Amino acid sequence: MFQRILVVCTGNICRSPVAEAMLREALPGRRLGSAGLGALVGHGVEPTARALAEADSLDVANHQARQLTVEMLGDADLILVMSPGQRRAVGELAPQALGKTMLLGKWLPDEPEIPDPYRKSREVFEHVHRMLGRATDSWAARL
Repeated sequence: MFQRILVVCTGNICRSPVAEAMLREALPGRRLGSAGLGALVGHGVEPTARALAEADSLDVANHQARQLTVEMLGDADLILVMSPGQRRAVGELAPQALGKTMLLGKWLPDEPEIPDPYRKSREVFEHVHRMLGRATDSWAARL
């Protein structure tokens, strides 16, 4: 059983904190966290991502971006990343974590890679938010 789940993206201000909040709501009792491969450490959720999350009643208000560490990877039972490149980066940081690192969008039929909306239009953020919702719903159903 996957009790400790870590969601990883690039800056830890758009995709991973929102996906973390979605999984937290869908999987009560699990220990969830998020981090970034190139985190904007200490920053909150990007304003557009935050507005979309809060419109769905997700609590992201206290999020502060964290840099991914080997210790975080070791502590997690399951690591969910946004792209194959991020999976490779996790493997380079901690080869022993590669076997428990999966794409968040693994179960999405058309697009398993979840694009980075940072500094893009609201429409891109909305598209990514919907993808995160479908991806986290799919994982929650399997966990």
